[in-house]
Amino acid sequence: MDNANHHTMTKPSHYDSDLWNEDLAPTNKASRTWDWKDYAALWVAMVVCVPTYLLSAGLVSEGMNWYQAVITVLLGNVIVLVPMILIGHAGAKYGLPFPVLLRSAFGTKGAKIPALARGLVACGWFGINTWVGGSAIYVILNSLSGDGFVGQPLPFLGIDIAQTLCFFAFWALHLVFIKYGTESIRWLETYAAPFLILMGLVLLGWAYVQAGGFGEMLASPSQFVVGGAKEGQFWSAFFAGLTSMVGFWATMALNIPDFTRFAKSQKDQMIGQAVGLPLPMALFAFIGVAVTSATVTIYGEAIWDPVALAGRMGGMGVVLALAALALATLTTNLAANMVAPAYGFSNMAPSKISFKMGGYITAGIGVAIFPWKLLETAGGYLFTWLTGYSALLGPIAGVLLADYFLLKKSNLNIDALFQHNGEYGLNSGWNMAGLSALVIGILPNIPGFLHAAGFVSSVPAIFDTLYAYAWFVGLLVASAVYLILSKRVATPVATLS
Repeated sequence: MDNANHHTMTKPSHYDSDLWNEDLAPTNKASRTWDWKDYAALWVAMVVCVPTYLLSAGLVSEGMNWYQAVITVLLGNVIVLVPMILIGHAGAKYGLPFPVLLRSAFGTKGAKIPALARGLVACGWFGINTWVGGSAIYVILNSLSGDGFVGQPLPFLGIDIAQTLCFFAFWALHLVFIKYGTESIRWLETYAAPFLILMGLVLLGWAYVQAGGFGEMLASPSQFVVGGAKEGQFWSAFFAGLTSMVGFWATMALNIPDFTRFAKSQKDQMIGQAVGLPLPMALFAFIGVAVTSATVTIYGEAIWDPVALAGRMGGMGVVLALAALALATLTTNLAANMVAPAYGFSNMAPSKISFKMGGYITAGIGVAIFPWKLLETAGGYLFTWLTGYSALLGPIAGVLLADYFLLKKSNLNIDALFQHNGEYGLNSGWNMAGLSALVIGILPNIPGFLHAAGFVSSVPAIFDTLYAYAWFVGLLVASAVYLILSKRVATPVATLS
């Protein structure tokens, strides 16, 4: 099923073999099969996942009431939709994947650095989500067998044998879809999306009936009101939360060309993404808050973690709920965390690493990071992890957008993207304007990150403020620096040619 027509391609003789393979080549007419419904389904299937369910939870624990949390999620996704559609434009216009597009701004060799940065973030996510899916299977087995599978933690791993096997079983599922390529992922997302929405609504209905309405949490006021625990601190919490929401999909906003390159038209990718991202995201965040709010009435405590909640339900409910959870995790993981690093690793050595091989490497790294240990210690999940890598990805988006729209006016020389001696291969393949802008865009956020992650005990307040807007700061600084440096470099290059 992997766009078979890709494989009839032969490398044009003037292309460099370390820049080209069948998977990185521009898509042809026959492989552009995705319409707006495919993109909407792709997004719905990606949005419905455990981290999304937990997003509003993080905001409520920061002091927001339910609708402030849901509106923050909605706004963050409306904002991130903009770079998503803009960067997706290049994919739909030229049929190029993200790592190849990067060559225009970072040079034919320099492009490997941002592609790898995006890929490694995805490997981290890939491991975490695989662990979540494996845990769901583990909970199903135990709830059906009366904890028959609970055992002693294995030495070195720190998890029991059944947990280990469930993790690898779920991990192996991904390998099947890696084998059959992007078309098989589209097929899965399209069929899973309606089922996942239905399951979310069923869960909402269950909670409503069990609790006799959505209990206390939806009634409780925000902590920012006059006399509240965090009186007057709403805006600082709101902007930090908003940056985290943008950071959540900042990964996909970069490598969205990996998907839009299969679009039938620009209109298809634009409408599909607009329909599939902001509203489903807000709806699912609302389901998270509403169901958790009902658990206070049903179980006497707030249960945020959907895996733990499903375990409490008991009976057939638990099997259904966790099967849906596992499916939701699989669809999100394949699209959001497997495709980008697969192309990214392929780009490192195109003649040796295909898209498929890149996918297998991703899966390998996903195991090697011991995701369960990563989750154990990530107390500051929202602000350390999400804001932290948005500080890295914002500048890449800034350079890409400035390059493609402002500098190149969305005109790219396709041949030169695959040649070291073309216009994107100057300075032996390292575009110093792009790489310098990337570094300078990251710098302002480093002190704030070190503070948030607990590496240093304090930094001047200005850095904490900047860090709250990490993605935006990085994007604006990097795009401005890139345009200034490109203008300075442009004059002598023009006279040379």
